[in-house]
Amino acid sequence: MGAPPQLTADQRSAALAKAKESRQIRSAAKNRVKSGELSLSDIFMLAEKDSFIAKMRVFDLLAALNGVGKIRATAIMERLNISPTRRIQGLGKHQISALRNEFSPAKSRGKLIVLSGPGGVGKSTIAAYIREHGTFWVSVSSTTRQPRKSEKNGVEYFFLTEEEFDQEIAKNHFLEWAHFAGARYGTPREPVEQGLLAGRNVLLEIDIEGAKQVKTQAPEAILVFLEPPSWEELVSRLERRATDSPQRRAERLQLAQEELAAASFFDHRLINDQVESVVQKLLSLASAH
Repeated sequence: MGAPPQLTADQRSAALAKAKESRQIRSAAKNRVKSGELSLSDIFMLAEKDSFIAKMRVFDLLAALNGVGKIRATAIMERLNISPTRRIQGLGKHQISALRNEFSPAKSRGKLIVLSGPGGVGKSTIAAYIREHGTFWVSVSSTTRQPRKSEKNGVEYFFLTEEEFDQEIAKNHFLEWAHFAGARYGTPREPVEQGLLAGRNVLLEIDIEGAKQVKTQAPEAILVFLEPPSWEELVSRLERRATDSPQRRAERLQLAQEELAAASFFDHRLINDQVESVVQKLLSLASAH
């Protein structure tokens, strides 16, 4: 079999120009999707007539939708058994119907609330109260740190070995993960997505770096920074931790100062003066967005 014919200079130039035009058309369409000017159904209809739009990757289209982002786009495609590299023109009728139903205006999706703040501010107390009273579905994080005496696996945390944590990262099972205080913490992605799809408001109680990751991957997330009533109160709380050595308490105080400086990144700031009051304000934030 002979070598394929070589393109002439004019043919190469025409091919490059066509490829550039295709990228520009798809980019313009995604920008119109991001702005809300075009809906998912609009793009599907355009794809029937425009071959350039038809060649748009489904992942890029979903990720461009307002409030979706890369994490949710990946979860939806996995659940609907759509290949990560699938283009619109390769979707079957049932897949198109499922995607339209996924983003139907009548479909009520829960709100994602991310609660963070300095160590010792009382995040876990707030999360425990909410878990007990069922006002939100509270995500259970995974961690490589050792459990405290009062903690149970699957309740406060999923306690994993370093090797198990590495496996979860490799499988892209975390919505976010980060190093904190000598251990790793991560939020299992699938249960969070399932809760939101079921219309439940979901609360993530995670560290500050994890909250930033979530905001990047899920722009619709509402980030809440929990502050102590005063610096003196936070110092008192940290010093009362019987499980910490004096050196560890000093390290936590230094870290708390750095964490308090990150408050400006968050959408809302709440003072933890009373548990019930904080929970009520979180509920108000979820209903207001």
